[in-house]
Amino acid sequence: MEKAGQCRLGRACVQDHLAKRVDRFFQAHPELADSYLTHPFFEVRAIAARYCSVFRLPQMLADEEPDVRAQAVLRLPPHRAARLAGDPNRRVRVAVASRLSGRALIAMLADADYYVRVVTARRLPPDLLTMALHDPEVEVRRVLARRLPPERLVLLLHDPEPMVRAEAAERIPPAQLHLLAHDPDIRVRFAAANRISPELLSLFDNDPEPLVRDCATQRLHQPQEG
Repeated sequence: MEKAGQCRLGRACVQDHLAKRVDRFFQAHPELADSYLTHPFFEVRAIAARYCSVFRLPQMLADEEPDVRAQAVLRLPPHRAARLAGDPNRRVRVAVASRLSGRALIAMLADADYYVRVVTARRLPPDLLTMALHDPEVEVRRVLARRLPPERLVLLLHDPEPMVRAEAAERIPPAQLHLLAHDPDIRVRFAAANRISPELLSLFDNDPEPLVRDCATQRLHQPQEG
């Protein structure tokens, strides 16, 4: 199908087994991408979908291969991408979550796949993230610890996963860190001792872990800024 001289073997060729060389072919000849949307190899169709006319993309949403559908989703307007929010393949739904906003994006928090929910939590406005406070997946709640407004991180201080509490301790206002002074996990208490308001450092005087006590002691004897 490719014209003479347009394929450079070993560098840029649509018949190459390496995706990067197929991609180089379409980078050099994007005007040919429409001609490869029915190619028998799905890798070629998926890469062609990156370069083809946007008017050809809707038909790619019905392609049998998820990589092709995902590529179409990434280029189509969000309202077109939303129709695949229930696609059986997670790669497609991840692509959908990366395009949506508003209520359509919020709905992706109910997806069965944890990584779809992770991508959704990364994109939701911080003020809406409390809707995922009780997500069963630790990685989703860790996203919350990194993105919730600091004044709302107190909602995570009783999370059952220590790493969620530790990440929250890295951002919560220092005046609230006294709530973690007796946390059962050393990582959480160390993070709290490292940031707590100086006048509250005495809360760690009797910590069972030398590392936490030393952190508090060193901070207590540091010259105060200002």
